[in-house]
Formats: sequence, structure tokens, C-alpha cells
Amino acid sequence: MALTNHTPEDKVQQIFDHIAPQYDQMNSVISLGTHRIWRKKVMQTMTIKPGDFALDLCCGTGDWTLALADAVGPAGHVVGLDFSPVMLTQATAKVRVANREDRVTLRQGDAMHLPYPDNSFNVVTIGFGLRNVPDANQVLREMARVVKPGGQVVCLETSQPTNPIVHAGWQLYFGHVVPLMGRVVAHHYQAYNYLQQSTHRFVSVDELATMFRKAGLAKVHYTQFNLGAAAVHFGTKPY
Repeated sequence: MALTNHTPEDKVQQIFDHIAPQYDQMNSVISLGTHRIWRKKVMQTMTIKPGDFALDLCCGTGDWTLALADAVGPAGHVVGLDFSPVMLTQATAKVRVANREDRVTLRQGDAMHLPYPDNSFNVVTIGFGLRNVPDANQVLREMARVVKPGGQVVCLETSQPTNPIVHAGWQLYFGHVVPLMGRVVAHHYQAYNYLQQSTHRFVSVDELATMFRKAGLAKVHYTQFNLGAAAVHFGTKPY
């Protein structure tokens, strides 16, 4: 296994367990609220439709899971899977408040080894989670395996700006400001220092597109947000 994240998986899980109660607040602070805009734009571009079955990996506190649930409607269903039980507790509360328990199932599990048969879902998503798994290539292969032929695999992830000036500002922000905000807002300097490091060390948008193709996906393309600070990748499983 060629690791794309060298931080031990149990340590990553502990980090997300610890920051779960402040995760939404910190996401808004770090992205200046733009993560919601990114997700909304992705939802408008996806091929998801009423009655579909969707799988949301590394679902965290459930924001994308709920957006998918609204898109599939009462005739569809969404599974939100995450390895952090504390994150899933936060997601469960959101699902209950949104009154979407009829179409959402939350499950603790490993994105590296999905507990579903081949060709099970119309859409499989992962938001801000691919950089945190041990082997992103293995996760993409699993996503491609469980999506139906003609179905879509979608990854929304932080990225690295290619413009040198923007990249320098990005490095300063994520390398120094984000960990300090993690200390002030969430009282977890080390956790948010890890998050910025995992972003910095992750592959480029072009490399991730290549990984999509190597996982067996076709029609691979991506769109960047905020001058490259984030990107969404799309891939379709061939018939």
C-alpha cells in the first residue's frame, strides 16, 4: 500500500473525535464561510436526481449528507459513513433536526474497505476527507467499485493554488494562521496544525485527476474554487 497520508489512522481518528464539537465552527472560520458555497456549487453540477441512492464518505457532521438527502427526495436514500463516532453523533443530531431520518442512514466504517457490494450507489461523494485517509488511491478504487455503471464519483477537497503569489499567501494562512485559530476557537492547536499539514502534503489537482483515471473512472474533470484553495473532481464509472 502506497500511503498518501503517513499519520497513523488511529491518531487521525482521535484528532477528529476531539474536534468534532467545534468542527463546523472551525470550518466556517478557516474558509471564511466559503465551504458552504463550494458545496452548493458542486450540488448544482452533480448528476444526482430524485430517487437516487448515494453514499457520502468521511461524512463528518453530515452537511453534505443532508444536502444529498434533499436532492434524492423521499424516494431515494443516502448513507453517511465516517470512522469517527463523535462526528457521527453530531451528524445524527443534525439529521434529526432536519427531519431526514426517513432517507438517511449514518454508519461508522472504513472508507478504505467499504461494506457494500459492487454497483450499489448512483453517486458516491467524499468531502474534505480524501487527504486524511491512509491511501487515497485505495479509497478511490472502493468508490469506483461501489458506484453503479454510469454513476458519478465526486471529491471536494482543499487544494494548493498554482499561482506563485497566491500560493505564498495560502502557505502563510494555512501554515500559521489556521493553527492559531484552532487554538483560539477550538482549543486544539495540534489538531489544526495536522489539518493544514495534510492539505499541504496532499496531491495536486492534476495528480488527483490522474488518480481518478487509474481507479477506473472516465470523463474525469475538475473545477477549482478560491484561486485554487479548493477543488472538486468528478469521475464517471464506465458501462
